[in-house]
Amino acid sequence: MQLHLLEIGEADLLSACPVALLLGVFTEDNNLERFLRISRKMLNTKYAILAFEDEPYVWYSDSNGFKAFHANPNAQLHTYFDNATLIDCHHHNYASFSQHVHDLGAEHQRIVGFDLSPKLKGSLGKVVYFDDENIEFDTESVALVEDLSDGLMKCLEMSVEASEFKELYEQQAALNLSKTKFFQIIAHDLRAPFHGLLGFSEVLAQERDTLDEAGVQDIAEFLHDTVQSTYSLLESLLNWAMAEGGNFVYHPINFKLNQLVDIVYDVLKSFAYKKNIELSHHVPADLAVYADMNMMTSVVQNLVANALKFTHMDGSGKVSIHAQRVENGIELKVTDSGLGMSATQLEHIFEPQIKFSLKGTNGEAGTGLGLVLCKRFIALNHGEIYVTSKEGIGTVFSIILPAAVNEHQTLVKAEVHEHHSVG
Repeated sequence: MQLHLLEIGEADLLSACPVALLLGVFTEDNNLERFLRISRKMLNTKYAILAFEDEPYVWYSDSNGFKAFHANPNAQLHTYFDNATLIDCHHHNYASFSQHVHDLGAEHQRIVGFDLSPKLKGSLGKVVYFDDENIEFDTESVALVEDLSDGLMKCLEMSVEASEFKELYEQQAALNLSKTKFFQIIAHDLRAPFHGLLGFSEVLAQERDTLDEAGVQDIAEFLHDTVQSTYSLLESLLNWAMAEGGNFVYHPINFKLNQLVDIVYDVLKSFAYKKNIELSHHVPADLAVYADMNMMTSVVQNLVANALKFTHMDGSGKVSIHAQRVENGIELKVTDSGLGMSATQLEHIFEPQIKFSLKGTNGEAGTGLGLVLCKRFIALNHGEIYVTSKEGIGTVFSIILPAAVNEHQTLVKAEVHEHHSVG
């Protein structure tokens, strides 16, 4: 017997064989190999070849085992069945079918072919059995192999259903995980401004008698501004989460970087005031970036909130935001005069497996989530993020973003506010 097919050492195209994969080909639970081996025994024949429609491999079984070959593009077995599920010596196309298989390289004296068709569905493929014997295949054995083929198709249908259920489960699990991440982002971004809100409301609640009218008015205005900015941030985050449907989708626009920094400053200034930290920002008005504004707002707010969290409260603490044009884009730096970090902390700062975070200078708790998300968002925006730090001196976070691709299409202040409000 001479098969003019190319045997392969590795199934490099196996991903293009969905039906064979569902039957566990090349696994310990190889239903395809088991089916061919048992059906050969039932027919008392030496060789079997099974081919699924539109798959690049043909599956071959003999006494030496189970192998894969590249499919022959000239094989057109389906044209001979003529709507029948079986070709044996009594079929009117038997002689031409036998000659066709001969021409493909499978020499034989007898042959029988079966159509593999699940109920209510078209043919999935064909399987043929052949050898050099001169006697006809036993009729009862052929009927048993037909039943066995039906059983293989039922097994396949159950595998398809199980695969579909598994895919639906994995999709739902991924969606739930994404929703959880969005809630974590929202909680993380809102934690810092609420420190300021809680602090000043506590002053009003417990020290009202010590304040004059001017002091009460100052606190009221401060609370109003912070609540308004925080509400705008919350609305933006929620709209973003709903719009994306649980996915982090990159929607870049051209916008002025100083407008984004103004938003972050308005949200966090009460937190800085409460901790007696000087928060300043200087971003030239002509610096524009091409990025996803919601992602970058979250990134900058996380970096500034972290800087405030770890900066001293004795009146000497400073946190600043600066930006400049560099060779490969626009660089924004968040600098603090806080606790700083050790070399070990710096080495693992962006790793998602960090299970804890240090408390801030006022005992603020953290999730360890913010910097991981910052790195991810920066990567999605084709940017870079890096950090330098010295214990007891402070930390500098630097991010580099692509410059705006068209200065004439950059959002102006009113448009930025609208975009931030509607997500």
